[in-house]
Amino acid sequence: MNMCTSADSKLIDFMRSKPEVETSFNRVPGQAIKCGFGMQGVCCRLCSNGPCRITPQTPKGVCGATADTIVARNFLRAVAAGAACYLHIVENTANNLRAVGQGKTGLTIKGPETLRELAGVLEIKETDPAQQAVKVADRVLEDLYLPREQQMAMVEKLAYQPRFRRWQELGILPGGAKSEVFDAVVKSSTNLSSDPVDMLLHALKLGIATGLYGLTLTNYLNDIMLGEPQIATAKVGFSVVEPDYINIMVTGHQHALIGSLQEQIVTPGAVALAGRGGAKGFKIVGCTCVGQDMQLRGAHCREAFAGHAGNNFTSEALLATGGIDLVVSEFNCTLPGIEPICEQFLVRQICLDDVAKKANADYVRFDSSEGAAIAEKIMHAALASYTRRRDKVQVDIPVHGHDDAVTGISEKSLKKFLGGNFKPLIDLIANGKIKGVAGVVGCSNLTAKGHDVFTVGLTEELIKRDIIVLSAGCTSGGLENAGLTSPGAAELAGDNLKEICRTLGIPPVLNFGPCLAIGRLEIVAAELANALDIDIPQLPLVLSAPQWLEEQALADGAFGLALGLPLHLAIPPFVSGSKLVSKVLTEDMEQLTGGKVILEGEIVPAAEKLAEIIEQKRKALGL
Repeated sequence: MNMCTSADSKLIDFMRSKPEVETSFNRVPGQAIKCGFGMQGVCCRLCSNGPCRITPQTPKGVCGATADTIVARNFLRAVAAGAACYLHIVENTANNLRAVGQGKTGLTIKGPETLRELAGVLEIKETDPAQQAVKVADRVLEDLYLPREQQMAMVEKLAYQPRFRRWQELGILPGGAKSEVFDAVVKSSTNLSSDPVDMLLHALKLGIATGLYGLTLTNYLNDIMLGEPQIATAKVGFSVVEPDYINIMVTGHQHALIGSLQEQIVTPGAVALAGRGGAKGFKIVGCTCVGQDMQLRGAHCREAFAGHAGNNFTSEALLATGGIDLVVSEFNCTLPGIEPICEQFLVRQICLDDVAKKANADYVRFDSSEGAAIAEKIMHAALASYTRRRDKVQVDIPVHGHDDAVTGISEKSLKKFLGGNFKPLIDLIANGKIKGVAGVVGCSNLTAKGHDVFTVGLTEELIKRDIIVLSAGCTSGGLENAGLTSPGAAELAGDNLKEICRTLGIPPVLNFGPCLAIGRLEIVAAELANALDIDIPQLPLVLSAPQWLEEQALADGAFGLALGLPLHLAIPPFVSGSKLVSKVLTEDMEQLTGGKVILEGEIVPAAEKLAEIIEQKRKALGL
């Protein structure tokens, strides 16, 4: 059977054992021939004079738009769409927190410390936790809904101050976040902006809004509602599926929408309900970033959560195990390819947010005040699916994954592990035991040498060079299932990093969880920079999104560039058709923010380039 490869050999072996199941892995060969115009970003289909395609013989579209304009428009639109996705998440999360504070959900605040800290940062005078929660949520929503000419008030309060001042100098502080998205769409429409540099600066505004609101604040709000991460070991991979339970697979990014379900499925009534079908109870099986979020907060949902199975491109194969009885989706990374597999294996689907509505799924609109009733509806649907399908479908759970993945790492839990501050990590970097830090973040895709191949290969090359890796996003799922977040992975590290990992009992890859946790990495970077009294671009810190996949990743990347970090990509972001846009992103950006894009499609050269940058940063600091 023709299919792309994976860094996860057990996953490939399992899929080869299921020739009757078509997955994304099978469809990759059929899409091997790519549109050259699309790859370069020089196809414009904004008006009916087109689609126009730019070539050396036809250097302008019918309207006169050049390659620089077309590429910049396409790039800005993609970043705007990615930012919109993240802003949708933080908007829903804030509304849910508001409902919790108002007592409408039946849920309690599980992260009072984070609530107190955030209320203090925002100068909220309320002392009652419920009122604090309402006020915090209101502040977030107020900023999101501001007009574009009014700067969001929380940016200055959340940002690292040297970065804030630089953004202020560059004129890229965002106004109301949703307005910035709206005007980015307007600006990139037919016969409007033709200024590529202005559009790239607008993309940086969207990156800042994405990073501080869609990423950082979403983490804070979820920690308040669902509990703060605690470092622990966890089981990962398909082996987390327990056939004796009714298994509900969750996909998406909105942990707040799963909170009521994870509370309800462990009640005595829920266990009794499952018993009617002959099952021991209900379990949630994590897939995509919402699974990473549940794993991150595993200390608060141990009974409900079976474990994290894998990233987006493992979801189709997970369904083919026959052990999943219901899919609950609430956001993206929910592949359309699961739909025929759900039909094939008689798995019912429910969507909680219509932005993620699947063609053959039931839609149950999430309402935080109806959380318990919605959870009850989901449980009854799962039971009905379980009793209908289990005697018709073979359950085949392969031995897959690891039992000792280290999880629950956040900016706070890591600091606590280090003794209450980041000085031990700074000392290790200063004396050269750890050369530097690499954030390997973002998505998984099937084209950068195969599923998780570049991610795993690059990570192995970095840790060989005594560079500690922090992961966030679908990269985390791939690295977990490859064993790189387990303590035994220390044996793959360079001698100095290996010694540290053995001494501390940690892996050389620290898993911060979902893509939202890129915001946590920014907090770690800011605290390291603050301790050294330098700006973030001066740190021996690099970013790589080697297998970036979608528009959200481009918004993440815009945030990384705004922070002033070198950002490696294995696949160009559809801008190579414009010399100007390519030059701004790969060269000129360094003079603006300190960051730049590094394009390298081979694993070892990419690791060498990132290691060289870290060495340059060390020398500049006198290390």
